[in-house]
Amino acid sequence: MPVLVAFTLALVWGLLVVAAQLQCVDAARAGARAAARQDPPEEVVALAREAAPRGASVTVSREGDQVRVVVVARPAVLRGLPFEVREEAVAVAEDAGTADGASAGDEGVTVTEDAVVDEPGAGP
Repeated sequence: MPVLVAFTLALVWGLLVVAAQLQCVDAARAGARAAARQDPPEEVVALAREAAPRGASVTVSREGDQVRVVVVARPAVLRGLPFEVREEAVAVAEDAGTADGASAGDEGVTVTEDAVVDEPGAGP
């Protein structure tokens, strides 16, 4: 009987981890879509946190013409264990040629601009 209880608990914990993983995927995708539309970083974080599990951290960054949203959360039942779920989504910004370098205004938001470097031998 104790083995059956332990197996059942492990199965429930596994399902909770999968549910948290799916929430993180949805949150990262929603945040990346909003960031690609050039929504303000505060709104991107708020939108991603709505879809993410409770207590998740959201990071928004920009590298050239790509925006990246990373969502990291700890499943609710497993808070005592050193285990976390991490998902990220990348999208091309709609203003890919005219990046304006918006600054971060919310905690946990990082917006960076990296210079685009031409690769050697990449043509004229």
